[in-house]
Amino acid sequence: MTSYLALSAPDLSGVPEGIAAIVLYALLGLVLMVLAFYVIDWTTPGKLRDFVRGGYPNAALITSSGLLAMALVVVVAIWQSFGDLGTGLATAAIYGVVGIVVQALAVRFLELVVNINIGESLKREAFTSEAWVVAGAHLAIGLVVAASIS
Repeated sequence: MTSYLALSAPDLSGVPEGIAAIVLYALLGLVLMVLAFYVIDWTTPGKLRDFVRGGYPNAALITSSGLLAMALVVVVAIWQSFGDLGTGLATAAIYGVVGIVVQALAVRFLELVVNINIGESLKREAFTSEAWVVAGAHLAIGLVVAASIS
């Protein structure tokens, strides 16, 4: 008796929607990251972009921690959308903007409470404790905002 293994054609019906979701979420994430950078730059003393380009490690640390915190918010907003693309994009956009505002305000408030002059730290050529505190604050606020989405 001969047995044959029959393979059925894979169901690729959801692939176009998946590709659209990847592209749209990536674009939204990029827009939110750019917005987050400008808000961090605007609320940080000095021209953050110039400090990063100049190779100052504290500026790179603060910028990267702020962007990572923003990415956490966007990822959780996408995760909580439960597969609905329209809802996911809307909630990611809303939570992303709220997260940017909350993050910027909280970090600046922390700088006041701890009495940190982050502007001076950005100009230093070696890592400073102030920059690590601000980077930690960015990540902590990002985690709090991300956790509050669920």
